[in-house]
Amino acid sequence: MKRANIAVIMAAGKGLRAGSPVPKQYMDLKGKMVLERAVETFDNHPGIDQVAIVVDPGEKNRVKEIVAGNSWKKVTRILEGGKQRFQSSQAAIKAFADRSEDNMILHDAARPLVSGRIIDDVLEALKHYKAVGVAVPLTDTLFFTGPGNDLIIRVPDRNFFQKAQTPQGFRIPLLVKAYKYASDDPGFSATDDCGVVKRYLPKEKIFLVPGDEQNMKITYPGDLEILARWID
Repeated sequence: MKRANIAVIMAAGKGLRAGSPVPKQYMDLKGKMVLERAVETFDNHPGIDQVAIVVDPGEKNRVKEIVAGNSWKKVTRILEGGKQRFQSSQAAIKAFADRSEDNMILHDAARPLVSGRIIDDVLEALKHYKAVGVAVPLTDTLFFTGPGNDLIIRVPDRNFFQKAQTPQGFRIPLLVKAYKYASDDPGFSATDDCGVVKRYLPKEKIFLVPGDEQNMKITYPGDLEILARWID
């Protein structure tokens, strides 16, 4: 039986570090919004069956207009997210919790140049694993500073670390289970779905596929200019 692949574009963030009054997912990137570029890659991918977009409740009408103005064929849901990333994940999981045979592929709208190759690799890995992440090797040395952030305590071996990217893919029942445990934890907070699975289901293997430097996340002023150079 073929599992359906549901892509969820996480677009509820405010993006304050990007230094713009406009949330970064609505900024222009060479003639298209950042959000549009992220969504269209998944909508055009033959392995994706359905697309949902998680947005800030106050932006829902704007996103409805964006969807109506594009020729996307797979966008079926616009979901209201929360102030924090994990609350948006919870909203998506709740919306598709009954799809017990399917996969959910969560992607940051702020990574507009995700490639079809990365999506291919995630979908292929989901045939063999219940959880899949995307990462790139570190090129910089890491300093472990502790909570003070002003003294070097340790210099770990960077060969044992990778930088996480999205999309991250999961069997939906696995996410439901991990977030159920998380919701029972009064100290729960997370910025990454693989991290939630690893914390609450530590025996679950999470397979990594290689990411790409062009799949960078818009975080700071100037990141948009870097991405623009990679667009033909």
